[in-house]
Amino acid sequence: MSIKVTIGNKEYFPGINQIKYEGLDSKNPLAFKYYDENKIVAGKPMKDHFRFAIAYWHTFCNEGDDPFGPGPQNLPWLKSSDDMQKAKDKLDAAFEFISKLGAPFYCFHDVDMAPDGDTVKETADNLKKLVELAAKKQEESGVKLLWGTANVFSNGRYTNGASTNPDFHVLTCAAHQVKGAIEATVALGGENYVFWGGREGYYTLLNTQMKREQEHLAMFLKQARDYGRKIGFKGTYLIEPKPMEPTKHQYDFDSATVIGFLNKYGLADDFKINIENNHATLAGHTFAHEVQVAADAGMLGSLDINQGDPYNGWDTDEFLYNLYDAVHLMLVLLQEGGLNKGGMNFDAKVRRSSLDLEDIFIAHISSMDTLARGLIIADNILKNSDYLKMKKERYASYDSGDGKKFEEGKLKLDELAALAEKLGEPARRSGKQELYESIINQYIK
Repeated sequence: MSIKVTIGNKEYFPGINQIKYEGLDSKNPLAFKYYDENKIVAGKPMKDHFRFAIAYWHTFCNEGDDPFGPGPQNLPWLKSSDDMQKAKDKLDAAFEFISKLGAPFYCFHDVDMAPDGDTVKETADNLKKLVELAAKKQEESGVKLLWGTANVFSNGRYTNGASTNPDFHVLTCAAHQVKGAIEATVALGGENYVFWGGREGYYTLLNTQMKREQEHLAMFLKQARDYGRKIGFKGTYLIEPKPMEPTKHQYDFDSATVIGFLNKYGLADDFKINIENNHATLAGHTFAHEVQVAADAGMLGSLDINQGDPYNGWDTDEFLYNLYDAVHLMLVLLQEGGLNKGGMNFDAKVRRSSLDLEDIFIAHISSMDTLARGLIIADNILKNSDYLKMKKERYASYDSGDGKKFEEGKLKLDELAALAEKLGEPARRSGKQELYESIINQYIK
């Protein structure tokens, strides 16, 4: 991979060199055991299956704060009392980290990269200055931008939403930010642009005109789409579903909800879905389910890789280490042809008590290895087990005869009913769930 280690005026991770693949026998926590980026699996290199990206917000902005106190993590690039200098230091640290890890992409919100100003114009001007510096960093290192986005949920003005806010003045502020973030994405060659509708929902119907708010959201997305196309953005627009938190009722609840919304408002040709594992589980789904729903609709765009704590009812954004999730995910992706121009962005943060800078490397390495291992296992299952044969045979009655005629729309309801009388009571057929699960276990080695 043509990623060069780029270090700014100061080295923030001294003693940590380029992370390399050392294989299963390695005891080195700062080395890959499974992720061999050039290893061919299912016809293409591992790196092309994943297109790994680093999340600017969690990795370089997170100090471990939680609702009970400020963060204890001592990030050396956040020390300056000057906000713009702090942003420049953070940029240096980010590209040093990404380059040493060997990830090909990164992702950011506008206010992750540049500080908020006292006005929307000052915020936009700050971002333009940092984008110029980021462009140089990309050129030096070979790292690319997977996607950009605007944070239109953290600032207090967005308490009641951004494009769904009942106050039109607030919507104009969101438009100003999104305009700047799309411009930044174009300037940096971003392959996608994401809309995460944090606070695009409501807390109570007592004060909400829900239909009107959703119409405003659709109109806002159309205007953002058109502006991006006008200034040369040729990539994919992505919407990231989330069922709750921050607002109780999010308008982008899950993949199925977003698909319905996009089709209703004529946005399906330009928008796809960016799916996050922790958001999927908060919606009561598995990661693989959400990915399959999007793929079946032709709207699978990109992925945010993380996992939640099954004992907590909120978004904990842990690094993915659940091998079963990885295998189930890769089974879907291998059968659906992968992510195309999307990628796998680590929307995850080290735990509050993980205080060493090397912990950030170890967390990413572990997740990259987990996904690589999941890919190898899934490929082995598809090639060498009876999994696909069993699944095909389960639906064999639709592959010929009257079942095939039904799929082709050639049997009317009364004809189907007549067949029921002719065929009599159907045999009971086992779903063989335990057998399918045992096949997965058999190949996890």
